[in-house]
Amino acid sequence: MTNQTSLTKSENTLRSQPTVETESPSSTDYAYPPDKIFFGLLNCSALCTIALLIAIFITLIVHSLPSLKAFGITFLLTKTWDPVFGVFGALPFLIGTLLTSFLALAISLPFSLSIAIFLGEYFREGTASSLLKSAVELLAGIPSVIYGFWGLFVLVPLIRIVEMKLGVAPYGIGILTSAVVLAIMIIPYSASLGTEVIQLVPSDLKEAAFSLGATRFEVIGKVILPFARSGIVAGILLSLGRALGETMAVTMVIGNSNFLPTNIFSPANTMASVIANEFAEATETIYVSSLVEIGLLLFIVTMLVNLIGKYIINRMSVRVHHE
Repeated sequence: MTNQTSLTKSENTLRSQPTVETESPSSTDYAYPPDKIFFGLLNCSALCTIALLIAIFITLIVHSLPSLKAFGITFLLTKTWDPVFGVFGALPFLIGTLLTSFLALAISLPFSLSIAIFLGEYFREGTASSLLKSAVELLAGIPSVIYGFWGLFVLVPLIRIVEMKLGVAPYGIGILTSAVVLAIMIIPYSASLGTEVIQLVPSDLKEAAFSLGATRFEVIGKVILPFARSGIVAGILLSLGRALGETMAVTMVIGNSNFLPTNIFSPANTMASVIANEFAEATETIYVSSLVEIGLLLFIVTMLVNLIGKYIINRMSVRVHHE
């Protein structure tokens, strides 16, 4: 009885005491000097990245001013590029860049998606998975000049045979050849990111679909790909950005023609390849400024593609969340 009475008194005493509400500490309360230094370095890195981007953009604009003043908007609409007579138009290079990049993306998409599904769903581990992953990583690590040599000695003769059978002028080099080389170069980017997002699909969703009687094909088409489509699109856009800025391999197999291409077999030039070919021999101010303006145009096109891709990814993410 004495023990029970003492316990009751102690409980009443604790209940009668006012409760002290403790505020949850903010993240700054735990900010020790090493944390402050680390956060400061992160902030500085982010600010430096933004400053570098702005500095590149301003530099391109400043060195493009003579061309911008001389040609204006007609620089984007003119088909002629003639340094001898001082006539500069970027339309052939803009069309050549878009044709090669999007054609390469269309060629690479079935292969990259197949590799992503194979590595992300069927063979996550094992000898076959290791060999394919090593091959994909090797494709990403090969220098672009090696792709250019391979395109010249292997792909160009094959394309020339196809052109002769189709009754097209057998150049061998041209937009199609450069697009095939680009497609091989950008496969690792979209395939690797696609593999990662497919592996992140929750197993509960797949098991639920299997329990309802879905086949493996139906699970991939109706569960895995819809769930991972935002990540897959992000990988596709990453590979597209890689294709837009590729220089050396494209320069070696595209034909370096400053005329507007008439079909996918025609020799052409991209914005990156014309800068690489002609910047060293540009002596006049307007000539150099026109080449820099092409670089500015490539910068803007790449930025617009990334912004549009970001919008598409956000829309897909919201749709998946609602579904």
